Amino acid sequence: MSKESRPAPLPTCAVCSIEVPDRFCRNEKGHAPSNCPSTRSLDIVKETLEILKDPEVMEVVRQASIQEGEAYGDRDKGYAYIRPIKPRIQETIEFAQKMKFQRICLVFCIGMRKEAEIINKIFTDNGFETISVMCKAGAISKEEIGLLREQQIDPTSFEAMCNPILQALTSNYHKSELNVLFGLCVGHDALFLKYAKAYNTVLASKDRLLAHNPLAAIYQYDSYYRYLKNPLVE
Repeated sequence: MSKESRPAPLPTCAVCSIEVPDRFCRNEKGHAPSNCPSTRSLDIVKETLEILKDPEVMEVVRQASIQEGEAYGDRDKGYAYIRPIKPRIQETIEFAQKMKFQRICLVFCIGMRKEAEIINKIFTDNGFETISVMCKAGAISKEEIGLLREQQIDPTSFEAMCNPILQALTSNYHKSELNVLFGLCVGHDALFLKYAKAYNTVLASKDRLLAHNPLAAIYQYDSYYRYLKNPLVE
């Protein structure tokens, strides 16, 4: 196998040994490890540039980068002084406005229905045509997908399955321009993202235990959640 045809080594950016200011991805004169995707995956870099030639894609990338910069204050004072100034809900609205989106679909869990009502109001107050579809839409019994009653949350009665594929197809049918996900279960979110056609953004990820703040367990990795240092066994 020639050197040119060898597959690029697996990237491991999460454990890069080079200090951030000296990384090639942050400093054009910086350094890169032997498996850096910036220097060892040149075919993928080239393919990325080809995709960016699509005017629609380029506009999304451009506006997302503008939004990223506008999320910080005191930029004129230098990098050491920048500070975040906007919550994610505000950034979502501003990005949608930059893209001139008119129709937004809220894709949510029944457990976050109160939040959905507030978010719906925020979007409609900002002039968007807002549609929404909840996880239980379709009212298909969990027994239809092979679950036993004892595997349900409530084993004593009918229980509708979460239906992310229906949520995605509903969004597609009504021609949503931006889907805003919040509170979908692990796995259900993966299915929605696989079948949805519009652009997608996540406002909040479900974490039943931690009030939808999954990073809390990561921040306490060395204390209350130290059991995560061991392989999880069912």
